[in-house]
Amino acid sequence: MGTTSMGTYTAKLTDGPLEGKTVTTEFLESGDPRPRIEIPAESGGKRYLYARGTGREFADGDAVSDRPSAVDYRYLEAQFD
Repeated sequence: MGTTSMGTYTAKLTDGPLEGKTVTTEFLESGDPRPRIEIPAESGGKRYLYARGTGREFADGDAVSDRPSAVDYRYLEAQFD
């Protein structure tokens, strides 16, 4: 069973412990940005949960102009394993 990639975008972490960092993530199958992302801490045993914010950026000349090239995410909480 194969999966179809809907492309990637940059998640910009706007606050919390990872403020100012960016990560690349994939769009949902619907083509929408993910509502939440989990980022594992470097030390292990902990994950940071971020929720999609309202900020979006679009690349000039992007073939799929209705999809953002970058989306803001706000810190929600740390989750421990």
